Amino acid sequence: MLKPLDVVTTASALGDFVGALQTLPGTTTVAEDGRLFVRGGSAEETQIFIDGIRVFTPYGSTTNNIPTRGRYSPFLFDGITFSTGGYSAEYGQALSSVLLLNTIDEPIQEKTDISIMSVGLGLGNTQKWEKSSLSVNASYINLAPYVAAFPDRNEWEKPFEALAGETVFRRHFENGILKVYAAFDTTDFELNQEDINYEEGVDFKLKNHNLYTNASYSGDLGDTWKIFGGASYTYAKTDVGVISDEIDNTENSAHIKLKLRKRFSNRIKVSFGAEQFLTDFDETFQSNQFQAEYGFKNNISAVFSEADFVFSRKFAMKVGARGEYSELFEEFTISPRISLAYKTGKNSQLSLAYGDFYQQPQNDILKFTNNLEAQNTQHYILNYQYSANNRIFRAEVFRKEYDNLVTYSSEFPEFNSNYRSNGDGYAQGFDMFFRDNKSIKNVDYWLSYSYLDSERKHNNFPVDATPSFANTHNVSLVAKYWINDWKSQIGFSHQYGSGRTYTNPNTDGFLQEKTKGYNSLSINWAYLISQQKILYFSVNNVLGFKNINGYQYADTPNMNGVFDRRALRPAADQFFFVGFFWTLSDDGKENQLDNL
Repeated sequence: MLKPLDVVTTASALGDFVGALQTLPGTTTVAEDGRLFVRGGSAEETQIFIDGIRVFTPYGSTTNNIPTRGRYSPFLFDGITFSTGGYSAEYGQALSSVLLLNTIDEPIQEKTDISIMSVGLGLGNTQKWEKSSLSVNASYINLAPYVAAFPDRNEWEKPFEALAGETVFRRHFENGILKVYAAFDTTDFELNQEDINYEEGVDFKLKNHNLYTNASYSGDLGDTWKIFGGASYTYAKTDVGVISDEIDNTENSAHIKLKLRKRFSNRIKVSFGAEQFLTDFDETFQSNQFQAEYGFKNNISAVFSEADFVFSRKFAMKVGARGEYSELFEEFTISPRISLAYKTGKNSQLSLAYGDFYQQPQNDILKFTNNLEAQNTQHYILNYQYSANNRIFRAEVFRKEYDNLVTYSSEFPEFNSNYRSNGDGYAQGFDMFFRDNKSIKNVDYWLSYSYLDSERKHNNFPVDATPSFANTHNVSLVAKYWINDWKSQIGFSHQYGSGRTYTNPNTDGFLQEKTKGYNSLSINWAYLISQQKILYFSVNNVLGFKNINGYQYADTPNMNGVFDRRALRPAADQFFFVGFFWTLSDDGKENQLDNL
């Protein structure tokens, strides 16, 4: 678990909860993408939930080689739970991982937050009443001044501009709480990117509008029963232009969920529920000489049940199952899951988990075909954890086996591609994590390491190979130091990822070579001008490492029979941020340090 304070004080994250999670074990550094890649799985294999309800479009819209960010600010969340495998039967449609974001049940006091930043402005306000409260958070981001001061490798016709807003309403009843969450954002930008096959570069423009809202109620039904119910709706419209091609798509998605929990005794608890996922996706493609329309409607019905058994003070078990029916595939799947935990000492625990997990292909596949099967993984996990005196150590060994992965016959998914559910693969390795905020006064730090061995045959792979989003070694060190005499918090974060695979057409093989390793050292400094005014600085990749994300090769060989290439470098080697944050609250003490 991470708290908002962990997220926003991690130097490399720049306030993005996804960026902070990338410093934890089990994740792979894919710097040009920005999404979560977990234990050899693609980013689509991780699902995100807000208050137990699924988010269908959790990331902001972007283009190649410009990393995205999570859409949602940590400002409104109380805690973040990140599971890298073996998770509860309550959660489905995720092959690798689930990320649970929980909004605050009750704010401490009324307050107003004002943010003036080098990239835009932010404003937040919280109001409290006897049994209810309302929090609102809005931001405007415009990179035009920043790009003018620090030009990058792109030619911007219209620099990135975004307007976003979030709100949470809470109402407390005698036996429960109702939460209503809503978030809206719009993104607009246009640029020209270097391309080895186009001397004049590739023109790209994007406009996106995204709305997400959910409502949930959790409470007691008598002394031994608990109830949870909720629903969400997502509207996402994206208009993309690539050279002379226009691609417009619209997604309408919904999630409805009901769960009951019964406590029979302190040793036995049972939960069960049902949920429905609905997606309606339409896309129009238009070029100078061609126009086509694609789309699909996808409804998934699911039931789940789980039981907790506490056999003794040392031994406990959770066993469950999940059943799903896909209307699109006319397919029913069953996912058994079980986990065991044994306390090896006062502060230590050994646990074992197994589970089956299913997930349907993504929109880019389903818009062309529905003659497929649900993709499948099996998780095997052995975990050891020691926690005492504000220190925690975790070590975990895992193996994932993939089946029914989607393959296709073309370089990219196309209307006339041959799609099949005959891909497979595996991912195995181990993770280690150590966190300590006790040994050194005013210092909180954590160290994580992940080893990954993974191969798969999916997409257009001709053979089993390690995908370019999975590297062997990942190391992160995050530290935060409070200097009382300076009224300052200083932090740094170093990330290392070993080289990732790419295909060199000048030699035999597929994904047969690797880039050099990735390195980035980031620092930040938060200075308290007064109790409620903060001046904040941060620099990503302060040492200016020349990272390479991969290579692009020419479509045709040169006169010597060699395919020329160019290195895929980040749009900018470094990113600088300056912000002033001012809080107005009832007690005159609240500040935004936990939002930085």
